[in-house]
Formats: sequence, C-alpha cells, structure tokens
Amino acid sequence: MRTKSKLAGACALGVALLLIALAAEAAAGRTILVFGDSLSAAYGLAPQEGWVALLAQRLRSQGYGYQVVNASESGETSGGGLERLPRALKLHRPGLVILELGANDGLRALPVSEMRANLERMVELSRAAGARVLLLGIRIPPNYGPRYKEEFERVFPELANQYHLPLVPFLLERVALEPQLMQEDGMHPNARGEAPVLDTVWPYLEPLLYKKHQTGGS
Repeated sequence: MRTKSKLAGACALGVALLLIALAAEAAAGRTILVFGDSLSAAYGLAPQEGWVALLAQRLRSQGYGYQVVNASESGETSGGGLERLPRALKLHRPGLVILELGANDGLRALPVSEMRANLERMVELSRAAGARVLLLGIRIPPNYGPRYKEEFERVFPELANQYHLPLVPFLLERVALEPQLMQEDGMHPNARGEAPVLDTVWPYLEPLLYKKHQTGGS
C-alpha cells in the first residue's frame, strides 16, 4: 500500500509540475517585450505616462491577455541593446518583441553599418528565442547631412523587407512636428504626446495579437 501511495504521489507531483511548466510556457508566449531607448522609457515623464504603460492599459481594457515588459533604457544604442538582449529574452521569454533602437546611434553619428548589423542580430536572436518582432522606425534631424540621414533611415525598411517584419515607418509620426506634444528638448514626446505615439504603433501591433478567448500562437 505504501508503494502504491508513493507512486500515486509521484504521479500527482509529476502532473502538477507539468501543468506549472505548461502554464509558464503559455504565460511566456503572452509576454510583449518592449526593447528600446528613451523614446520608449518615458524619458522625462512618470513611468505610467509613457506609451508602453498606455499600451499595457489598452491591452487590458480590450481583453488581450498579455503582459508587457518594458526593458527600454534611456541613452541606449543598438550596440548596448545587443549586449542586453540575450538576458532579457531568457528572463522574459516573450512571444513578441517590439524593437525600438537606433535613435542614439544616429544622434551620435555612429556608423550606419554597425547599427544595421546590431539590429539584424537582435532580430535573429529574438526569432531564435521563439519571438516575433515588430520593428519601429526612427528618423533623425537633417543637420547630420543628407547622405547620413538617408543611409540611416533606409536601414529600417530594408531590414523589414529582408526579414519580412511588420514595420512602423516612423515612431514619432504624429508628434515630431507638433511642439505642443513634445518636451522642450524637441526630441521626446511630453505626456500629451505619448497617446499619439501609441496610436501610431497600434495599427501595426494589433494584427499580431489575439484575445484571451481566441486560440493560436501569440
């Protein structure tokens, strides 16, 4: 009897561990990892005012069962992001990565070829970890020269085409030329500008999502 009891207990434990593992896997697939710089880190604002926090609110209000993890860091370059990404992927196991990097490379006039290589590698790492990627495009001011500006901005649509990625052409499309929606530095949205930033991202993000009652991959 003791042997049967032990076997039954072991089986129950095994089933419980399996269910926990399956639940963890499902939760991991329902994680959106936002991986960017100050444009996604709510620079100069309270964290809850940023477009990423507003995204989490919208997902909840519309019945999407996703957890949003914001791993963005102000001042981050594509090189720094590439160093951080493997740990973030391992830790959060996202089903979707929103990749928003490159602006600081451009502002520092770093080689475009290096930025492209870094972004390529981050796309590949994300996919290898089982995540889909939404790429957010960035533009830079014209004072960096027309050649550099053109080469820089061309990277995003070319990567989207190369890897068949959904692309937000320009993250700040709705706010960049609206002073009342920008902070005094002219580079970061203010609290009023964060909702339009989310509205820019949403049409490209929504087709990648599914609601709690739906079946299928995330």
